[in-house]
Amino acid sequence: MNVLLVLIPVALFLGGLGVAAFFWALSDHQYEDPEGAAQRILLDDDL
Repeated sequence: MNVLLVLIPVALFLGGLGVAAFFWALSDHQYEDPEGAAQRILLDDDL
């Protein structure tokens, strides 16, 4: 039962860290152009 006193705060901290990383990625515009990256790999850059 004492292990829950450690595991619950650790789980909340890691969950908050994941949410913070997600919002950081949103503010850093990581999800702006998902189709462009998928099509960019098909283009030939060596002209």
